[in-house]
Amino acid sequence: MEDKHFEYLYPENTRFEEIEKVLSFVKEGNSVQLVSIPGVGRSNFLGLLAYNKKVREKHLGDSQKNYHFVYLNFSEIRKKPLSDVFKFIFIGVIDSLKDRGFSKRYEVVNKIFKESISLKDEMVIFSGLKKAIDYLSLEKDLNVVLLFDRFEEYAPTITSEFFANLKILRNRAKYKFSVVFSLNRPLEDTFDPTFFADFYETVAGKVVYLPISDEAGLDFRVSYLEKITNKKLDKTLLSQIFELTGGHTNLVRLCAESFLAGTELLDNKQLLRKYFLTQKPVRSALFAIWNFLTPQEQKLIVNLPAQAGGNFNISPFLEKVGLIKDKLLSIPLFGDYAKEKASDLKEDALDLNVLSEKLTALEYRLLKFLLENKERIVEKEEIINAVWGEQKTVLGVTDQALDQLIFRLRKKIEENPNSPTHIQTIKGRGFKFIP
Repeated sequence: MEDKHFEYLYPENTRFEEIEKVLSFVKEGNSVQLVSIPGVGRSNFLGLLAYNKKVREKHLGDSQKNYHFVYLNFSEIRKKPLSDVFKFIFIGVIDSLKDRGFSKRYEVVNKIFKESISLKDEMVIFSGLKKAIDYLSLEKDLNVVLLFDRFEEYAPTITSEFFANLKILRNRAKYKFSVVFSLNRPLEDTFDPTFFADFYETVAGKVVYLPISDEAGLDFRVSYLEKITNKKLDKTLLSQIFELTGGHTNLVRLCAESFLAGTELLDNKQLLRKYFLTQKPVRSALFAIWNFLTPQEQKLIVNLPAQAGGNFNISPFLEKVGLIKDKLLSIPLFGDYAKEKASDLKEDALDLNVLSEKLTALEYRLLKFLLENKERIVEKEEIINAVWGEQKTVLGVTDQALDQLIFRLRKKIEENPNSPTHIQTIKGRGFKFIP
């Protein structure tokens, strides 16, 4: 049942404006991208749609019963093959029907799944999923909305076939099938448009940026923390926490928890600021934000002026996600942390030890191979064998998969990925790495 999920407890006006924007796309039968920096609460946002009837009724009224939201955490399948991904989606649809109390629909879809899985053929399983979507959307008049949480964790191993299959699922359902992609950057910034051409028209440019703070949600989380700890947070302290964190959802929670755990009240904001920077959970959350930034964005953050003004160039993306506002950093505590990390930027940007935490396993192996073969032209087949060599076979690894991997690595190490200085394409032959 829905009430077993934490999101069920949130007030109906939580993330009101952003939910309205997402649903405006869904109502038109389009898909949408939900983008934010780490720790803002994208998972929680999707949970509101999937598990909070009050929220759905607030935005959709009585028609909420005609919308079915299926929450899917893609971090659980980030290294799985495509066949497992659509089996995972199938199971998610079944579980969500049971959660909503749609017993008859659950029985029908579960029967389709059991019949499909018994044949142990991935094509049959996908056909079964298509049949289930057709049943729900066409026969039962449900708008099926798949909520792909933490999609960026699956993206490094994705293939264009994934988007082609999404198009197949949508082909008959049309305006009664949508996907919400939860990401730390828009798909267009991660993939070449041709890579997801089959789904491009449905999702490209349809982006909702999630602000770093939400008043209704924060008020609930603070009151919930006070309730379960049976302690009250000093109003002055709470105000200072909001100011230092910019209202960043996760940072507010972590800072509040550190005091509710028994810390004595500090009467000086600077002491408070220093104290939070000593707390491991807080530092972990700050690191997640730092690690999400590209090297160029890290340099920009470190070099931000202390006061607004001047002709300082600001990243439009960092403004859209709310990390920079009015040419100033919106999270003062993160500014302190960034100053500590500034020394890292002086190191060799292509040092594997420095980059290891920023790269996926495939990106790491690719960069390692290129560094070992610097200033030599390496053919695509040679790279594929080196990077994907740990797999049982590399027969399924296409040139397109390699091109996408090169594209993603360039985004992380090049000053200008569209005009690379390190990873150079040698037309008709392969690639050449220049340190």
